[in-house]
Order: sequence, then structure tokens, then C-alpha cells
Amino acid sequence: MPEKIDETKNWSATKLYSEARDELASGNFDKAIQYFEKLESRYPFGTYAQQAQMEVAYAHYRQGDQPQALAAVERFIKLHPNHPNVDYMYYLRGLINFNDKISFLDFLSKQDPSERDPKAARDAFDSFKQLAERFPDSIYTKDAIARMKYLVNAMAQYEVHVANYYYRRGAYVAAANRAQTAVSEYREAPAIEEALFVMVKSYDALALPDLRDDAERVLKKNFPNSVYFKGGPDRGGPWWKVW
Repeated sequence: MPEKIDETKNWSATKLYSEARDELASGNFDKAIQYFEKLESRYPFGTYAQQAQMEVAYAHYRQGDQPQALAAVERFIKLHPNHPNVDYMYYLRGLINFNDKISFLDFLSKQDPSERDPKAARDAFDSFKQLAERFPDSIYTKDAIARMKYLVNAMAQYEVHVANYYYRRGAYVAAANRAQTAVSEYREAPAIEEALFVMVKSYDALALPDLRDDAERVLKKNFPNSVYFKGGPDRGGPWWKVW
């Protein structure tokens, strides 16, 4: 069987890079990655080598290959911690994990939500946080901070979602604990209002009036116009029992 001819054999670094970029722009990610890797291998000390490493990470990201994309990002950061564009790699690492958030925020799934792991969201948050702290003037920092705020709200809502899941199944201790986690870890998130409400209901179901009343006081202090107060005594008992 004849040996396959390598069309790139005599290409210059400039041509390899140009062709790789064209393939990337066309969505031919496998070929783009192949060309970028050849570029780095053949010209490891050239001007395009480090750029090729970044492009490989981006191509894997666009391809939806999260493990390979993260591996390429980590490799670049380790090899070039002081590169002038390393801020972009921190940002890309956050994006790679950020795009995986759907796996735990799919609340319509029939899967037990307590079995999901929001690790990707936490990893994304940590990556964006590192970018914001290390490179406050980066062009990517503003977007990273906005995504961090979204992730905080999403992770808080996830904890409340799990707490509600446990409450509906009569696992009141677990419900109270997950709601407490949301309150303690995500203090500024809008979901805290519902988390406190779940705590009130759970402690009441557990016949723990002191803890119930404490949670109720915090809820009323921080959310005096909460929608959860709409039941009222005139609706047939304690306000939290009409829900």
C-alpha cells in the first residue's frame, strides 16, 4: 500500500498557520488542529508556535471536546505563565467550563437533581475569578465578572432546587441543609429568598420552632415584601403552610 503523501511537507510556517486558520474559520476543526500541531512540532521556536498552542485549545473548545480543550489550556498556562495573552487562556478555561453548566442546570430533566454535580460551574467561576484578580485590566475581565454573577445565581438556584426536591419527598433535614448551603455560600443571590422559605417549611415540618422562627425573622428582615408572605393567617393557618 503506497505511503500517504503529506501535503504540508514543504509548507512554510506562515503557510501552515494561514491554512490552519482558514480551516478553523471554516469549521474544519480536526484539520485545523492537525495543522496547528504540525506547526508547533516543526517550528517549536518560531513566532507561530505559542500562537498555535492557543489556537489548538480554541479549536478543541469550538469542537466541543472539553477534556482536550482544558488540557491544552492548562498546558499553555503552565508553559507560558507570563505570556502577554495568557489572560485569554484563563478566560477560555472559564468559557470551556461555563458551557458545560447545562449538565446540572437542566431542571426539566427527570434525573434526581441531587445526583448532579455542579463542578463545571464552580470551575468556571474559579477561572473567571482568577482572571479578574490577576488581570483586572484585561479586555476579557468585564465579561468574566458578568458570567461570575450569573454563575453565583445559577449555583444558588441549583441548591434551592435540590432543597425543594428533598422537601417534596419528606427529607426535611436534607432540605434544610441544602437551603442553608445556599444562604451561607451565595448571600447576594436572588435565590436566597426561596432558600429561607424552604428552611422555614423544613424546620416547621421537623417540629423545630426555634430554628423555624429564626429563618422566618431573617426572611422578613431581608425580604419584607416577599411573595412567600402572601398566604397570611387569613388563608387558613400559618403563612408557610398555605404554599
